[in-house]
Amino acid sequence: MPEQAARHQRLALIALWFVPALWAVNYVVARKAPGVIGPHLLALGRWALAALVLCILARKEIWAKRKNILANSTQFLILGACGMLVCGAWVYQGARTTSAMNIALIYASSPVLIAVGSVLWLGERMNKVQIAGVVLAIAGVLHVVLKGQWTALAGIQFVAGDLWIVAAAIAWAAYALLQKWWPSDLSVTARLAMICLGGCVTIAPFAYWELLQPNLTVWGQPAFTLIVVAAVFPSLGAYWLYGWAQNMLSANKVAIILYLGPLYGALASWSVLGEQLGWHHLWGALLILPGVFLVTNSSYTRK
Repeated sequence: MPEQAARHQRLALIALWFVPALWAVNYVVARKAPGVIGPHLLALGRWALAALVLCILARKEIWAKRKNILANSTQFLILGACGMLVCGAWVYQGARTTSAMNIALIYASSPVLIAVGSVLWLGERMNKVQIAGVVLAIAGVLHVVLKGQWTALAGIQFVAGDLWIVAAAIAWAAYALLQKWWPSDLSVTARLAMICLGGCVTIAPFAYWELLQPNLTVWGQPAFTLIVVAAVFPSLGAYWLYGWAQNMLSANKVAIILYLGPLYGALASWSVLGEQLGWHHLWGALLILPGVFLVTNSSYTRK
């Protein structure tokens, strides 16, 4: 059994590198969504489709454990609100009025919040090597989002959209920590299915409001395509892998992989949207990747 657990942990560490790549697809979706579909309708369609697929896959387990699921329905609603409403629709909403640099900079604070929360709340402890890895990763993220111009940090101006992203960063930290705080006997697939349903319930009223606003919604094939892409890659793929890896590893060790987000996002922007890569991306990678290695390859203890 110890050998099997060690093998699962190694697989989890490998899987983590794919999570930010899957999430990077969401950057492309967010860029193409304005004028095509409203943020809450996009989030609802994305998570409803994901919930449908997951419920089909885990239907036997969901039915067998229906009493347990109903007893913990409040948890699924809270997790759904944090992970699907705030970290989904609100990011799409914030992207309408704030810059990509501000979004990346603010959202990059999530792993720091998770690391601090895991120490203060979950009783996890980071050693000096892991702390050094976090510092390197943060420096790399800042270098990427500031395009190597550190003097720009003092000149950042926050707008209304930034508040949506601040809320999303806090909500993601809460989502990650609450999953560890509320252990579940459900499989990763069944649990994510219930969280998706909880998220759909919380998003639905806002999506209905968008349906009443013709200027916010243009329905058609492009909107449907965005929903499917968002459901398959950043939803089903990324969230399932993240949840499974967090079951195998500590919350702060899993959180460090989020620092790869700006780097993967830059690659997605270059390959799909035709944006230019710069030297700041390379230097950022040279800081981020060693930081991720130090954190994910160092042991942690519990108080």
